Amino acid sequence: MLQLADMHLWSGRTDSEDGRAGERWHQRITPLQLDSAPGLAILGFVSDEGVRRNKGRIGAAKGPRILRLAMASLPATFDAPLYDAGNVKIEKEDLESAQSLLGARITEVLNCGHFPLVLGGGHEIAYGSYQGIARWMREEQRDKTLGIINFDAHLDLRIPAPKGSSGTPFYQISEQCEINGRPFNYLCVGAADNANTPALYQRADELGAKIIRDREITPWHLDNVQKQIREFIDGVDFVYLTVCLDVLPAAVMPAVSAPAGRGVPLELLEPLLDTVLGSNKVCLADMAEFNPYFDIEDHAARTAARIGFQIANGVMA
Repeated sequence: MLQLADMHLWSGRTDSEDGRAGERWHQRITPLQLDSAPGLAILGFVSDEGVRRNKGRIGAAKGPRILRLAMASLPATFDAPLYDAGNVKIEKEDLESAQSLLGARITEVLNCGHFPLVLGGGHEIAYGSYQGIARWMREEQRDKTLGIINFDAHLDLRIPAPKGSSGTPFYQISEQCEINGRPFNYLCVGAADNANTPALYQRADELGAKIIRDREITPWHLDNVQKQIREFIDGVDFVYLTVCLDVLPAAVMPAVSAPAGRGVPLELLEPLLDTVLGSNKVCLADMAEFNPYFDIEDHAARTAARIGFQIANGVMA
């Protein structure tokens, strides 16, 4: 089900004495009209059915609402228009239809020249996001290639058993790539050895996926990690950026389905995101797994909003 934008969520502090330079997101954002001037379009995916199927802590369906509240008072630091594209909401545990609808909505947004920033929801969001990009590329960019960069403690390459979940999206994407004769270009940054079985690493190897483990991401190895990311990006025309918030340490991001035992510190994650965003190849970004039921005084929501702010400025500035 497609829900219209709830503009009541966009409210906050105003500094009218500073004029336009003092404005915040809630003062700039408007409901998306597809014929509007190209800008940043925020779209929610209201689902934690994939998390439930994956036997995780449910609650991520509330994520898009709380993230909008956290983003409302972000400073408006770019001139491009800012839109709320509403939500895609799952109905009666029908995840597959919701993912298909999310994909169709993303294709619409991309076809009209907007940049979609999609807020989850569990990481089942990724399969819907990919469907939207794949359809857009078939219609508008047929000869181009796509690379997926997933910042995540988990590879999410499980085989559906029997249905897809928040742990299966990139395996499902690999299947679609094979069916359509497209390369499966996948890089997981921040994978944790204690969160992925040998079977998952074997599957990643069989599919040609590239992995940068969390233990490799240290201040003294950061240049090398950035080099690996740039080399991956150089091999593709477009990048789909997906950030599973459980890539962050549990102390920073407890409000997820499966908190990380180690994670990638925020001060290292940010320059890695800058490396991706600086390529000017990112065509869509999403954030997954935020579960406000496990937040503490909105600390995690503020951290997630900061990442959304970084992505928005990286693609719109």
